[in-house]
Amino acid sequence: MHHASIRTADIHRSIAFYETLGFVMEERFTAGYTLACWMVGMQGRIELLQVPEPGVAADPFGDEHYVGYYHLSFDLTGLVADLPTWLGEMRSRDAGLKVLLEPTQQMVGERVYEVVFLADPDGMPLEFLREMGRL
Repeated sequence: MHHASIRTADIHRSIAFYETLGFVMEERFTAGYTLACWMVGMQGRIELLQVPEPGVAADPFGDEHYVGYYHLSFDLTGLVADLPTWLGEMRSRDAGLKVLLEPTQQMVGERVYEVVFLADPDGMPLEFLREMGRL
């Protein structure tokens, strides 16, 4: 995949947020009449696009009837020792960090994952996971 694109109400606020997570600026550009950029980190690339007149954002995490793209997921396996410690570090960098789901364990098939969900500045859910092992 080349990138995942995220529309944002305030690109500068979003850039600062993703930099907190470890992303770095790759390229700034305009898309039509709006500001845009590519940022790289966590083994991937995101594109941020500023929406000139943003409307009210959907709530994909809280609305159980929402249909559409749900979240981006970042695999921190091998990059961090555990998610509670990682989350503590993120909170120390961004006091306003919105946690949608505190670190928890989830079974997916035969794999055990540690999972945490955060919201970006526009409320988009972001999943961070770490594989803990297999049954």
